[in-house]
Amino acid sequence: MPLPIYRLRRLLATTAIVLSVVVMGMYFYARMRTRDVRKVITSALPYEISKTANGFQISKSDGKRTLFTIQATDVKEFKLNGRAELHGVSIVVYGRDSSRYDQISGDDFSYDPKTGNVTARGDVQIDLVANPAGLTSPDQAAPKEIKNPIHLTTHDLVFNKDTGNATTEGRVEFRTPQASGWAVGVNYAGKSNSLTLASQVHLDLRGANAAVIEADHGTITGDPRQVVLAQARLDREGTTLRADEAVFFLNRENDVQRVLARGNVNAESYPAAKTETGERGQAPSPSASQNVIRGSADEGEFLLTDKNNRLGTAILTGSVRVQQSGEQPIEGEAGKAVLDFGGNNELKGIHAEQGARLTQKAPATRDPSTTAKSGAGGAQQDLEVTAPVMDFTVAQGNLLEDAVTSGAAQILITPADGSGSGQRTVVTAGQFHAKFETKVETTAAKAGVRARNSLSSIHGAPNARIVNSMPGEPDRVSTSDMVDAFFVQPGGLVSIVQKGNVAYSDQQEPTRRTQAFGDVARYTPSDQVLVLTGNPRVSNGAMVTTAKTVRMNRVTGEGVAEGDVKSTYSDLKEQPDGALLASSSPIHVTAHTMTAHNTPGTALYTGNVRLWQEANVIQAPWLQFDSDRRFVTAQGTPNEPVKTILSQGSAGAGQTGKNNQAGPVTITGQRLTYADSERKAHYEGGVQARSSDFTATSQTADAYMLPRVQTTGPIAQSGQDVSNQSLAGSSVVRAGVPGELEKIVALGDVVVREPNRHAEGQQLVYTVKDDKFVMTGGPPSIFDAEQGKITGVSLTFFRTDDRVLVEGEASTPVVTQTRVAR
Repeated sequence: MPLPIYRLRRLLATTAIVLSVVVMGMYFYARMRTRDVRKVITSALPYEISKTANGFQISKSDGKRTLFTIQATDVKEFKLNGRAELHGVSIVVYGRDSSRYDQISGDDFSYDPKTGNVTARGDVQIDLVANPAGLTSPDQAAPKEIKNPIHLTTHDLVFNKDTGNATTEGRVEFRTPQASGWAVGVNYAGKSNSLTLASQVHLDLRGANAAVIEADHGTITGDPRQVVLAQARLDREGTTLRADEAVFFLNRENDVQRVLARGNVNAESYPAAKTETGERGQAPSPSASQNVIRGSADEGEFLLTDKNNRLGTAILTGSVRVQQSGEQPIEGEAGKAVLDFGGNNELKGIHAEQGARLTQKAPATRDPSTTAKSGAGGAQQDLEVTAPVMDFTVAQGNLLEDAVTSGAAQILITPADGSGSGQRTVVTAGQFHAKFETKVETTAAKAGVRARNSLSSIHGAPNARIVNSMPGEPDRVSTSDMVDAFFVQPGGLVSIVQKGNVAYSDQQEPTRRTQAFGDVARYTPSDQVLVLTGNPRVSNGAMVTTAKTVRMNRVTGEGVAEGDVKSTYSDLKEQPDGALLASSSPIHVTAHTMTAHNTPGTALYTGNVRLWQEANVIQAPWLQFDSDRRFVTAQGTPNEPVKTILSQGSAGAGQTGKNNQAGPVTITGQRLTYADSERKAHYEGGVQARSSDFTATSQTADAYMLPRVQTTGPIAQSGQDVSNQSLAGSSVVRAGVPGELEKIVALGDVVVREPNRHAEGQQLVYTVKDDKFVMTGGPPSIFDAEQGKITGVSLTFFRTDDRVLVEGEASTPVVTQTRVAR
């Protein structure tokens, strides 16, 4: 920020020099006598005293050129006490190199020989004028051109000839074309050549660098050349700077080389409003809605660059803190900060080191339009970036453009207001590059526009890593080549995108661990969801899933896969007492969508689902699979029912007939529940069992299957002679065939249809080994084109021939409507 304090330095330093000359002149005046002034000054001194038309004139020279001249209209001596009075005094100081034309004037001066005090009664006028061409001009010639004179006014100035000290308790006013000001009480120490401004130091700077400098008191010294102000304060358009002490270091030309501020160094910047045409207006009063920037440090050093005293560099050390207020506050901390300024005294860059930290708070109030835009329906987040070193680029003096970290950097994301029960997200990378967005909006009073500054995005690379932590839970970790964090203004963090070799793990024990891989991952902290695209792959224990898109909740562990979903369950143990899913071979599932709940081993599949192990197949629109229990729940619709394919083995083995080698049975229904430990598939809603030569329909049905190791006979292998009687009836594992059906129990409106007959009843028991149907309830009936219709309490008929066994009771006799073959 601009520090035009150098103008105060020039004024105060020059004031010290001039006051010393003034009091010396007053000293010589006081010693003059009205009757015989020459007696006071010895002939050895190089003074010239002459009578003029208006009084007296005293000059001093170095033998070549005049050093100063003093004129007075009247000099009076009081013999009683030795005091003298001078009236109408005018002094011109030329300097030893004739480079000055400083003029001092006053109406009344007095000299007291007892105390050695020379006192100016009333006002004293001082004009400090440079005369660069004085040495080449005639002696005592006025400058041809007067540039930037300094005018001072004071009164009741007292100079002591013995100590060389000068003092006044009155007000000293000074004025230049660029500035004006005052101080109350001035003390000049002759031996130390220092000037003390006792109180109320005030300086007004005009022009482009308009500012006000104030201090409780100040000191100007000649060796070293310094101006020291206590409790200093600088105010300029939208900027205030305070410090317990400010030290201005001067060169021989009294130009400020650097300024050192010590103790409670504080700065505040209120962005000035701009008019609709873009012109800067007056700085508005600070409010919570503005980006008020506040900074503090233990010490600040400000280095100036050239003769124009432009600020080049500011170095802040010791507990450096910067805060930008507003709807979304930004805070920064570091052990040291180096601020670089441009030619117009505007801040251009900040180099923060020794533990740099940048924090952005979530907005105090939520803007509904912002929430809708960001899609952040949950709690908002606070964000903290830390690194050994951060470099910031600044626009317009107070608007952050970007920031780059050096060293091991990290981003900490926590829920705003401490919500989230200790939840935190840490993002690390080799380097972070942050960009800031500036939003310009019209002020409420429509008097102008203002800028609102906040984080827009952060890019991290290489070796990006995101860690989600919850108390009592393992960390959830994802890594990638690079990471990008995106923000909404205001509203906080919207999403984090990882790219290149993305890998995620929830760090659970191996049997429960969830891992994910992909090319791109998008994480939204508001709902803790991680979305993977680009050939994503997820493994959960022994399950591996691929899809077009995978969505995972990094807190609950739940996940959703969408588009061409395929899951494979591996590392399965063979279940000898199981049936449909008892093999150790992998179980595969394809679907449009898969949802993995936080229940271990459980997944829900929807959309054209197909589950299979070897030749065992289940198809459904909706299927939930528990891999630990090998338990399936499937749901369908009348138009798209659940479908299973079950083997009948060698139906009717040992029977004689026309069809003792039956094909598989396909069973459909609107709902299926299957437990492999029970070897039972339960169907509900429009159940239909279809084989190559029969169809059975019912309201519900239970399909029972044989244990995996139990078969009805040998299975021919390639090149194997099945006539070997040693294999007949043995138990072997039947690999590569569907689950082998033992029996079907159907209930409710049962109808069995064969090519030449059909049967009806309320209950059907079909046993594969005997290849027979037992129909009861209704009472049951069977219709044969040749034999007619038969009813009874129980009907038993065989699929492999035309036999029918009918049982009846006294209350329900057997009824035959046509001939029945017995």
